[in-house]
Amino acid sequence: MNKNDLVAAVADDAGISKADAAKAVDSVLDSVTSALKKGDDVRLVGFGTFSVADRAASEGRNPRTGEKIKIPASKQPKFKAGKGLKDALN
Repeated sequence: MNKNDLVAAVADDAGISKADAAKAVDSVLDSVTSALKKGDDVRLVGFGTFSVADRAASEGRNPRTGEKIKIPASKQPKFKAGKGLKDALN
């Protein structure tokens, strides 16, 4: 399922137009992104938790040349599925 499929599913389930559903989906995604940028976790009970993990700087190798390269520290988004989502899949 891609974003357009999600918008169509939300529009059908909620009985709203695709334009309104697209605004709603975009708003949810923007809100999650904004909260993660601030360093907050987003907990959706029964679905899961979005969080940010700090990744330390490390040293890697270029696979072609074998040359050592430095990989800078970064922040990575994480998602942990909640019990409701896990139960729905099993």
